[in-house]
Order: sequence, then structure tokens, then C-alpha cells
Amino acid sequence: MTDRNSSDGSWPSLRVDGWTPTRDTLHMWMQIVGKVRMALSPLVNHWWQVTLYVSARGLATGAIPVGTRVLDMEFDFVDHALVLRTSDGGVATVALEPRTVARFHGEVLEALTGLGVEVTISATPNEVDPAIPFADDVIHASYDADAATLFWRQLVQADRVVRDFRAHFIGKVSPVHFFWGSFDLACTRFSGRNAPPHPGGAPNCGDWVMVEGYSRELSSCGFWPGGGEEGAFYAYAYPEPEGFADAAVGPDGAHYNADFRQYLYPYERARTAPDPDAAVTEFLQSAYAAAADLAQWDRGALECDPRRWDLEPGRQPMS
Repeated sequence: MTDRNSSDGSWPSLRVDGWTPTRDTLHMWMQIVGKVRMALSPLVNHWWQVTLYVSARGLATGAIPVGTRVLDMEFDFVDHALVLRTSDGGVATVALEPRTVARFHGEVLEALTGLGVEVTISATPNEVDPAIPFADDVIHASYDADAATLFWRQLVQADRVVRDFRAHFIGKVSPVHFFWGSFDLACTRFSGRNAPPHPGGAPNCGDWVMVEGYSRELSSCGFWPGGGEEGAFYAYAYPEPEGFADAAVGPDGAHYNADFRQYLYPYERARTAPDPDAAVTEFLQSAYAAAADLAQWDRGALECDPRRWDLEPGRQPMS
């Protein structure tokens, strides 16, 4: 296996403290776009219908039903534009450049109207404090194009490795997707058992939202642009089994954060590892194994080898 390290720039360095104003502005912009998807899409368990997905150019909504048409919206971090497309050929763009959340909010709604998409979204952000109404937010107005591109490239690497990790689970498992509320890339595995009602407590977010999100016993992981000098991979379990905080989770540099109630592995440790893919995979797998073993999941029934057909005797190649 060829090492994918930082020597070719594929695992870029991006210090959190160097792009925080842009990160916080993008967070609000993505909440606006995510709320459009949420308003137009039917509920899917654990809010899977609201997320964004890593694309070849940025972060995209995927297909959103609009009557008999389809809409998609993509943050393009190559050409730095929010691109809106409809299945009848309509296209509109909103430039990604320094501008207030209030102005971005107005331009997105105007672009949707121009495409014949009528939608009403919740007027304030979630999971942040303070929650400034979008139309009034003239505080967040930063956009460093280079930083936005580097962040997307971080997500490309995280998405790629987490997708491979996801493939080893045959039970119920979420897509690898980006939650605009918590502003993180996530993938969640489920044991198949119900979970106790989540206590909630996220700022400016109804407790019932968390009850839906955490309605089943789970082990979750992903990447967040916080928790380390350059962001961090994370892993947690709900409900957290006894002994989880003291589990042997690797590689070196991984640690349990009692405030977040999750394991963190700093992105910069992965980026500078001899084999970043292997380092992140060790973190994801060891944290999951700790949660699953301590909670007595039926791992034999839930896990699989994604290359199982490659080992089938006499199997003819499909290509």
C-alpha cells in the first residue's frame, strides 16, 4: 500500500486558529443551505436527509425534491461559488467571497426564487450560541478562499478513509456525511438496539432533535475542524458503556476528552504519520472495538470483509 503522506500535499496543513473567522462564517452559510434541504426533504431517521456530502469540488446537498423537479446545491471550493442547479436546466450561482451572513442569506433566497424554488427556512442557526438570525448577522463576514480550499481537501482525505472504515460494517450504518449543525464529517454504526432518550442540551437546538438523532445505540466517528491544532478525528459511543473512557485506543496521540465525552486524534498527528491512512484507521477501529466490546455488540453478525468476493473460489472478474 502506497503511503499517502503530507509530502505531496494530499494531507494539507491548516491551523484552526489561522482560519477561525472563515470557518465560523462558512458554518453559518452552510446552515442556510442545509436548512433549505431540510425544509424540502422528508424526514429520514437520525436526520440523514439534511446533511451535505464531500464532492469532487467541495460540499454538496445531493438531490433535493422540488415538486416534480430536483434541486442540488454545491459549495464549490475550486471556483469559490455556491452553485444551484435544477433538473430542468436552471443554474444560479452565489459567489463565495467576503460578505456578511445577512447578505449571503438574501442572495441564496433570491437565487432560489429565480429558479422557481419557493421555500421557507428556520430563520436562526442551531447548535451555536449566540444564535444570530441569518438576516441580522453582519458579524460573520470572512472568507479566506485558500483556507476554504484547504479545509475541503482535509475533508477529502477524511471522507476517503472513513468510507473505507464504513465498508467493514454490514449492519445499519449511516452514509459518510457532513452535519452543518455541528459542522463535522460523521459516520455512525448501530448495534440494532434501542437507546435511552438523549438528554439534549445542545445550544439553540430542541432536545427532541437529539432524541431523534440518538434513538438507537451507536458508535460514531468522523472529523471536526476543532479539537486539535489542525482539527481532529473523533470517536464516541451513545450510550457510553462503562469503562469506555479508559479503553486502549490508538495510535499514540489519541486521547479521551472528558468534556466532549469522546476520543480525539489530532489531525496533525495523522498528517505527519508515516502512513496517515493506517493511523486514522487504527484510531477509528480501536475506538469502535472498545465501544462494541464493552457494550456487548454482536460483532460477528455486524461486521464484514468488503473484499469478501475477491476471495471467492472461481469467481469471474466483473471487469
